[in-house]
Parts: sequence; C-alpha cells; structure tokens
Amino acid sequence: MCYDKCNYTIAQTGGFIQLGNEEMMGHFYFVRHGQTVWNVENKICGATDIELTELGHQQARDTGKKIVEEGIKADEILYSPLIRAAETARHISEITGIPARMEPRLIEQNFGKWESTPRDGADFKKAKEFFACSHEGGESTLRLAQRIYNLLDDIKAESDSKTYILVAHNGIARVVQSYFTDMTNEEYAAYGVKNCEVVRYDFK
Repeated sequence: MCYDKCNYTIAQTGGFIQLGNEEMMGHFYFVRHGQTVWNVENKICGATDIELTELGHQQARDTGKKIVEEGIKADEILYSPLIRAAETARHISEITGIPARMEPRLIEQNFGKWESTPRDGADFKKAKEFFACSHEGGESTLRLAQRIYNLLDDIKAESDSKTYILVAHNGIARVVQSYFTDMTNEEYAAYGVKNCEVVRYDFK
C-alpha cells in the first residue's frame, strides 16, 4: 500500500468507518446516498437520475441522527447534483443543521451503455477494469479520477480550517479510496460502501 496522502487504520462501529488517526490535522467524511429503486432492482444507476426508495429516505434520516449522536462535526455538506444524493444530503442537513451545497464534481460516473443493466453482469465487471474506456458515450475512470482528485486536493487545502461531509455515489467512493491508498484494478473494481454508510478520511 501507498501512504503518500494518508496513513490509516480501519475501525467500524455503528455503521461508521474511520480511516486515519486522531493526531492528523484535517479530515472529511464520505456518505453514500440511500437506497434507490435501481439498487433494489440490481441495475447500474451511473449518471441516470434515479429516486430514493422510502427505505432510502429513512436511511438518510437515520444517518443524520447518527451523525448527531456520534458527535460528528462538519462545516458544510457537499453533494452530487443527482437527486438520490441531493435528497440524502437534504435529510442529513435538516437533522444536523449543517448547511449543504451542490458540488458538480461529485456526480456519479457516466457508465454509458451499461446504465440500467445488471450491476453484477460479467461484461460490466470486466469493463470496470479498463480505466481509459468511456463505455460508449460515458466517462472513463481516468477522467472521473481527474475531477475527484482535483476536488480532494481542494478539500485538503482547506482541511486545517474546514471539515466537509461529501454525499455521493459508489463510483465516487472507489476514487476517493484510491486517493488514499494503492489498489489493484481488481480491488478498485470490487470496492464499495453500503447505502448511507459514513466513512472518515484523514489527511497527513
């Protein structure tokens, strides 16, 4: 593993994962959106704007309550413009009182021809390992990483004075994880977080 940007240990309690240690200067939190209709149907959402289910709305409200109960402090919530993330962020913001702002760079990767197809399809799993492929009209993983790494660099530059909660997607979660540690193509493709799971990342 590479520890150029962050040294971390992993501990999970109550649906929260912490990556880092308390001695580090700045940190942020990542939250995946709540359950969607296509999550239930095992379909790839990508950049398609899919609504939360009723359970997804409740997951988001429960996450807001958990953030308060756990004493997590943040200055601002940044969220993807897609409705599933925007609604998740809205619930969290309303419960915690943390202001929320849309961040275009957090939009999910456009998976092109694969959107609405089965998430566990063998062809799609293989396609995720080709980082320069745009999936016939979508967005390559390399271009995705460019915008997310740029965003994380911006957050890192502010991290000594400002803490963010990012509300986004599983595809974004993979890139965030790869910003902090080396991953093989297979590890990258397989990585994911659960709906409304909260992950803390600490900068050096």
